[in-house]
Amino acid sequence: MMPRCSVQSNDVQLFQSLTGLQQLAETHRFKAWFLDQFGVLHDGKQPYPGAITTIKNLASSGAKMVIISNSSRRSSTTMEKLRSLGFDPSLFVGAITSGELTHQNLQRRDDAWFAALGKSCIHVTWSARGAISLEGLGLQVVENVQDAEFILVHGTEALGLPSGDALPMKLEELESILEQCAAKHIPMVVANPDFVTVEARALRVMPGTLAARYEKLGGEVKWMGKPDKVIYKSAMALAGVDPVDSIAVGDSLHHDIKGANAAVIQSVFITAGIHATELGLSSFGDVVDISSVQALASKYDAYPSYVLPAFTW
Repeated sequence: MMPRCSVQSNDVQLFQSLTGLQQLAETHRFKAWFLDQFGVLHDGKQPYPGAITTIKNLASSGAKMVIISNSSRRSSTTMEKLRSLGFDPSLFVGAITSGELTHQNLQRRDDAWFAALGKSCIHVTWSARGAISLEGLGLQVVENVQDAEFILVHGTEALGLPSGDALPMKLEELESILEQCAAKHIPMVVANPDFVTVEARALRVMPGTLAARYEKLGGEVKWMGKPDKVIYKSAMALAGVDPVDSIAVGDSLHHDIKGANAAVIQSVFITAGIHATELGLSSFGDVVDISSVQALASKYDAYPSYVLPAFTW
């Protein structure tokens, strides 16, 4: 029997505290599992203890698994990353990333907002983490703000050049360019809404941080990915399931859990990820104090159905 713990906002919100996913998976309540990757399956450098085995066990239980990630990279790149870390891609139905959604919308232009963007852009991207290709999108990357029709943000490390190369820049330098763009009322597309992510147990600033600052400057931002429910709907379509048959697993209350709430699906909050410090956890897999989860859920106005120390069976 799984213990039930009460979390309250204006309405009573309930979550169950789990010791592992086996208890939940063996109920067969959910046909599809939508899994975040960074902070849940791996830290960008190596898989978390037990994560590979848990994926195999979930697959054996008959679960359809879809990676839903705010990665600014394409879905195929995400699956290859998982393969390189020791996960078996054949166990997943597929992946939906914010980078994939961005690419598809910029390519199709069947959405009125994207159709109006134009083709010339300031491109904020990665350098050390590997630049992101814009091949096939018909875009013209420009360096001069005066020539830009929109800003495309994939990373926080560099300015994309017309040659396709990336010029490494400090965050402060990129913010200075964004200030110029905001003054010109140039819209922004952010291909990764995350504010921070787990990387080798440390936190790294992500594109969502730049987007949030751009909004504070008065700029218009199109946020692609979680917590927008569109990425969950895409995952449900990929798995061929309804909301009642779906559950999302993530470590970010603002992105993963709030997004699941918006999509009206159940969710599992992994406490060992980006909120570990806020929750007072010092070691991977530590069991969180329930009152800490209650306080944090209220802070972010995001309420999980289940709470789990780590993605283990």
